[in-house]
Amino acid sequence: MYKCRICLNNINPFMSFGSQPIANGFLKEHEFSEEYFFEMETAFCESCNTFQLVTQPSAEKMFHENYAFFSSLSKNMRIHFKMFAEMVMEEYFIDRVDPFVVELGSNDGIMLQNFMNNNFRHLGVEPSSNVGDVARKKGINTISEFFSLDLAENIIEESGHADAVICANVMCHIPDMNDIAQGIAKLLTADGVLIFEEPYLGDMLAKTSYDQIYDEHVYIFSAHSVMNAFGRHGLEIIDLLHQETHGGSMRYVLAPIGTHTISPNVEITLRDEKRQGLNSIETFVKFKANCEKSRSNLVGLLKDIKLQGKRVVGYGATSKSTTVLNYCGIGPDLIDFIADTTPIKQNKFTPGCHIPVKSHEDFHANPPEYALLFAWNHATEIFEKETQFSENGGKWIYFVPSVEVK
Repeated sequence: MYKCRICLNNINPFMSFGSQPIANGFLKEHEFSEEYFFEMETAFCESCNTFQLVTQPSAEKMFHENYAFFSSLSKNMRIHFKMFAEMVMEEYFIDRVDPFVVELGSNDGIMLQNFMNNNFRHLGVEPSSNVGDVARKKGINTISEFFSLDLAENIIEESGHADAVICANVMCHIPDMNDIAQGIAKLLTADGVLIFEEPYLGDMLAKTSYDQIYDEHVYIFSAHSVMNAFGRHGLEIIDLLHQETHGGSMRYVLAPIGTHTISPNVEITLRDEKRQGLNSIETFVKFKANCEKSRSNLVGLLKDIKLQGKRVVGYGATSKSTTVLNYCGIGPDLIDFIADTTPIKQNKFTPGCHIPVKSHEDFHANPPEYALLFAWNHATEIFEKETQFSENGGKWIYFVPSVEVK
């Protein structure tokens, strides 16, 4: 029996993804013997409707000076975050005098640089010092700390209250959501806004995209769970905007209760979630069965290809691929290597299953018959770059929303 991280009611895991390593913990061969693993179990709290991991590695194990994710490497994400920043400036800064924006988990400054370029006061809170250093070199005000109520009070003392607190693909990483929500409520001006977007539970369940679940993602949110988590700290949802990023995300806009008009999107989304069963444990039991079916189909396909004497190479050494590889038990016997553009990952091995990670030059030098698309949420951008692979007869293996070859 575990306690819900939000409301502290009793919860029971409905599924285990088995022993999992640090998802972004790409490693050298001499580090194999000391690799960290944890039992990755998921639960759904029927009291506050929160999907969550029941245990999670410490933040220091996941976010550190060797953190291997840099948002600016993706062209499409640069465009997306520019549009995100413009939405904040145009809709919530228009009548404010000298507005101040704080971004949590600001990474390499991909979003904040848009505020800096428009001469807005800004601050990035990025705990991984290596990516924070990249932002600082761009001139973006960034501190390498974990956000908390205490840090919020320090920011207020030094810079004043924030007109907007923003973040993307960060809130789901934070286990102590009550401390974070309390800190944000304290940091905001009386009518300030919190705007964040995360992978959306409705999309994950509909697509059986279980790779959204890994050590960093302690939550996969719905509108119901966000309403319950932040409502207890005086913040209410005033708008909900579905996004296509990361295979389906939701942008949540919150503000102190009673300070803003509530969009019709809120009631529409809450109604749709009830229709989909996002507040029912039976939906998650079905999800477990769908995950098991997906695993069986993917492993069976890879084994059939291997028996035919053909090669499979992974494409995109993503954090999400760590869950798939370890849950399915896929190793270098089924996948030759994984191609990735991130230099810090190249010439290392994937967490847990220890598949070599190589550059895209290796992928092009000796193309396989099949490429397993781990970075499926960046498919459009990838296919623009890899037309030659497809034109030469290369096939792509998908596992979301179902296992198939194209």
